[in-house]
Amino acid sequence: MSDSMQLSLEQKFNIRSFETQVQSMSHEQAQEFLVKLYEQMILKDNMYQHFIRHQWGIDSPPTI
Repeated sequence: MSDSMQLSLEQKFNIRSFETQVQSMSHEQAQEFLVKLYEQMILKDNMYQHFIRHQWGIDSPPTI
């Protein structure tokens, strides 16, 4: 894997901290959290698509 695809030390620490938080959740809390996390992932994808379309100039209506 290239260097740009590696996690930084700070990111690894954040993952370990997140793991600790998740382990203390109930099953129901974890399920609710996963649904919200998935929703945020979809929203992030939508934002990236919007920004890319805007940057490439393909988001504006066609001109006549």
